Amino acid sequence: MHDSSISLIELGAVFFGLGVLGRLAWRIGVSPIPLYLIGGLAFGAGGLVPLEGIEGFTEIASEIGVVLLLLLLGLEYSAAELVTGLKRSWVAGLVDIALNALPGAAVALWLGWGPVGALAMAGVTYISSSGIVAKVLNDLGRLGNRETPVVLSILVFEDLAMAVYLPILTALLAGATLLGGLTAVGVALVAVTVVLVVALRFGRYVSVLVDSPEPEVFLLRVLGAALLVAGLASQLQVSAAVGAFLLGIAISGSTAENATKLLEPLRDLFAAMFFVVFGLNTDPRSIPPVLGFAVALAVVTTATKIGTGWFAASRQGIATLGKARAGAALVARGEFSIVIAGLAVSAGAVDSQLAALATAYVLLMAILGPVAARVVEPVTRLFLPKPKPAAA
Repeated sequence: MHDSSISLIELGAVFFGLGVLGRLAWRIGVSPIPLYLIGGLAFGAGGLVPLEGIEGFTEIASEIGVVLLLLLLGLEYSAAELVTGLKRSWVAGLVDIALNALPGAAVALWLGWGPVGALAMAGVTYISSSGIVAKVLNDLGRLGNRETPVVLSILVFEDLAMAVYLPILTALLAGATLLGGLTAVGVALVAVTVVLVVALRFGRYVSVLVDSPEPEVFLLRVLGAALLVAGLASQLQVSAAVGAFLLGIAISGSTAENATKLLEPLRDLFAAMFFVVFGLNTDPRSIPPVLGFAVALAVVTTATKIGTGWFAASRQGIATLGKARAGAALVARGEFSIVIAGLAVSAGAVDSQLAALATAYVLLMAILGPVAARVVEPVTRLFLPKPKPAAA
């Protein structure tokens, strides 16, 4: 059979299989991310039926998936919201970093993966999944709750922290010197500052540049701008993901809303490919040796995320149930953790087992997050003082 025929058959099977897995995830009420990863594990290196002939497409599709994930994440926030969120949550954000980055770094050092591996694993365990958190809050009808702005402020801080963290990690993975690493940090900080200033003062011009009344033209402009900015950012060692995120921040108002609606199907398609490709590149036989560490990290960082949300909500004077809900909402990890692990492993600068540990960890946390958010209220009520019965 001709090579192109085989590629089309394999690609069609992958897309159809992703559709089945996505439908299954919706039916059982969990994020599809764990199922996509498992699908990739089943058909990648060491899997049941290794796929061949679609590597070129899947690799570039996974890169586009990362760009679209971060672009739409940026579209969710305006520059003003980011600045307000940063002012409101910076103390809780620092607590978040300390509580949730240190466990990942400690495990990496324990396994002998060195400082770069520790930095990568710190990012994997640190950042919550904005996509899963937003979906869970919407599904549970908590978007109007008093603690929800606190949760969103923490997510905003984490996204801004990534704009600084990813360039540092990228520079170190590339073997840059201390001076090179500091240069990358400087470039990242300048880029973030410039974009925020442009978005605050001239955001309407950026929006006008990409906007169009014709959906086809609008899609081409937004997607083209995202890929251009991501590519230029990557050339500057700022990370393509951060470039896309910053472009999303700069687009505002109705243009951002229309772009989100138009790009969501594309994001879901290419993001699914990203998770599958990560699974394809991870040998399932490498997971059992690190499974115990993944479980330990899951237990510890579930507790630390709950502690982060509890602390942040306490600072806003929120009651006990609200504090518990805020903490549980932050538990899930997902897309960003896999992006970080993918950067680290693809650079070849860290132990290949990091991919296995990150995969197992995200599989656990993407399932634990929605479950924790659902059960936190009844569990918390068990420990609250029982109201005294009214006097007869």
